[in-house]
Amino acid sequence: MRRLIASTFASLDGIMQAPGGPEEDPTGGFTLGGWMFGYGDESMDISASGFDGKDRDLVLGRRTYEIFEAYWPYQPDDHPIAKTLNAAKKYVASRTLMTLHWNNSTLLRGDVVSAITALKTQPGPDLQIIGSGNLIQTLQAASLIDEYNVWTFPVVLGRGKRLFGETAKPLALRLVRSQVSTTGVVMSTYVPGGDIRPGSFASAEPSEKELARRKKMANEMW
Repeated sequence: MRRLIASTFASLDGIMQAPGGPEEDPTGGFTLGGWMFGYGDESMDISASGFDGKDRDLVLGRRTYEIFEAYWPYQPDDHPIAKTLNAAKKYVASRTLMTLHWNNSTLLRGDVVSAITALKTQPGPDLQIIGSGNLIQTLQAASLIDEYNVWTFPVVLGRGKRLFGETAKPLALRLVRSQVSTTGVVMSTYVPGGDIRPGSFASAEPSEKELARRKKMANEMW
């Protein structure tokens, strides 16, 4: 079965709206578009996190598709990211689009959860979501995402579209790799880690060893 991988840029407070430019997505009066500008460095391997779509089929929401379709087909043929994105198969989830003009693009009709479930069972490369916040939330709630690549930038935006909103399904994640750029961007990869297991430090009388451990942790924190 093919894996479904989601890759996105996010602020420290979980906003993923319009990272690339002021006009990218001003929905809701968002005025801080382009907030990731100035944080690039050579340690950022976009291919490792799937942002270039290399060797994967793309799964895109309407808004991200329209942004990409208006830009990448018009870049030089030798542009490495344009080359991989333009060549990749693209599956687009939208209730409003009727036709798609970017080559190798297919419109997903009907229920998107059922459509992606079917795509995962078909032969082919892994499926890659880039951006597409609304789509991520829908597929996360349906437990269809197998890996999350989240690049967290050292900015606080305060408002905007969040990576995980109120409809998110409670889920434990397991960190499988992480790297920090010279500009402070934390590049992390997570996989689902099962259900959250709530507990309480006050649920039982702690042992002397546990009390000593907690005291040590408190001293280290402060």
